[in-house]
Amino acid sequence: MKAIILARESDKNQDSNDAQLFRMGDYIKSKGLDEWKTFKLKESSTKGYRKKFQEIIEEVKKSKEIIAIVVDTVDRLQRGFRESVIFDELRKEGKVELHFYRENLVINKKSNSSDIMRWDMAVMFAKSYVLQLSDNLKRKHDKMREDGEITGAPPIGYKSIYNDNPLRVRRVDVVPDDKAHLIVRIYEEYAKGDVSVNTLADRMYALGFRSKINGKVNHAMIFKILNDTFYYGYAYSRTHDLRYRHGYKPIISKALFDKCQAVMERHNKVPTKYASKPFVFRGLIVCGKCGGVVGGQLKKGKYAYYSCSGFKDCKREYVPEVELLKQVYGVLDGFKLSDQMIEEITEGLKQIGENENRFYRKNVTALKTEHDKYEARIKKMYEDKLDGRITDEMYDSFLREYKEKQAELFEQMQDHSDADEQFYLTANMTLNIAKRAKEIFMSSEVEEKRQFLGFLLQNCELNEKTLGFTLRSPFNLMLNQPDSITVRRG
Repeated sequence: MKAIILARESDKNQDSNDAQLFRMGDYIKSKGLDEWKTFKLKESSTKGYRKKFQEIIEEVKKSKEIIAIVVDTVDRLQRGFRESVIFDELRKEGKVELHFYRENLVINKKSNSSDIMRWDMAVMFAKSYVLQLSDNLKRKHDKMREDGEITGAPPIGYKSIYNDNPLRVRRVDVVPDDKAHLIVRIYEEYAKGDVSVNTLADRMYALGFRSKINGKVNHAMIFKILNDTFYYGYAYSRTHDLRYRHGYKPIISKALFDKCQAVMERHNKVPTKYASKPFVFRGLIVCGKCGGVVGGQLKKGKYAYYSCSGFKDCKREYVPEVELLKQVYGVLDGFKLSDQMIEEITEGLKQIGENENRFYRKNVTALKTEHDKYEARIKKMYEDKLDGRITDEMYDSFLREYKEKQAELFEQMQDHSDADEQFYLTANMTLNIAKRAKEIFMSSEVEEKRQFLGFLLQNCELNEKTLGFTLRSPFNLMLNQPDSITVRRG
């Protein structure tokens, strides 16, 4: 059988392609495979369309004989289920055979449900690790906003203050800088009502006002400043489309801001409230007829009902939450795991865990090295300042830049640490859900139930009073009546 060897490294700090090829070269000899082509990919499996990866797929599709794709480990081939759909069709057609060296796993047309489950589990947890990085960052930013902190850089007129601990660099405050008085001047001049944004830009440039990169002031920059609520005490999150009160010192009053808004003949906008009622199915269901969002509302102050938003004149029908939950309970009652299946899953998780732990250690080591590089630059730059080789202004500028980069690197190290811990929690949760799904769900709070369903279900649609959905992998393989549900890969 002809074999394609695929080696992939996302960055120079990961296991090298050459090391992977050496291991897999011995492997294909032991399996009696004929090395046909070798692909060395230096790109991330989580980023967009991959040209080389598509070339491999095309090679398999046009081949008249079965092709073995040999990779070091599952996460070198994929970190999501998008590719699983392609490979699953090819292996069912008898066109491809997947060999995962470290997992000691071969997937082909004859693979049984246990092998397919091990593959799905490996992909699921590889994907979970990547998603945890994103989820942890979102949770951290939510907490920062609750505490009145900003998650990005402050606007012009403010500067960030960092602590002096080189190993745990973090922002401790945001304060007005030497441009703050010019920001105030912009508002005061515009509030008079006799100057245009273009004219004001020219005036401020003449007064020495420059952009953050010392560029020329234009009307767009002035317009942005005049509409930035940060200056009177409210930060804006573009991701969540909400304004929230920050804990830093305002440099103008809200009255002055409103006066400028009136000059521009605009209505002052009330900050968006990012708070929703506690509905179990909030954000999880769409209408099966029109595709509109199915939202929840309380009747008589305590009974939750769901209905389509009425998109495209779709008929609005109200369905009690308890009726939808009954349909979910029917599925939760159906999870059954044999002792043999638990043993196979546990063994598979051990192998996956070893790979993820290796991934974690290499990434954290690389980030620490990068962090220390900037610390060495700071020390050298300080010596240059003392010896008069650079000015105080240059020192302050580079110091701020390096400290910000160190802060970003430390946050990434912390995110990887949190994701590594969360990986094992997710693996444990999978088995617990499968064994005690209904018990866990019914004992949870409303928000926890919503997260539980998001972890378990996908493609939720409401058709009249019937809730349709599919189970995420690998839970679709654990149901004792899989034919009762349309099984799709997540």
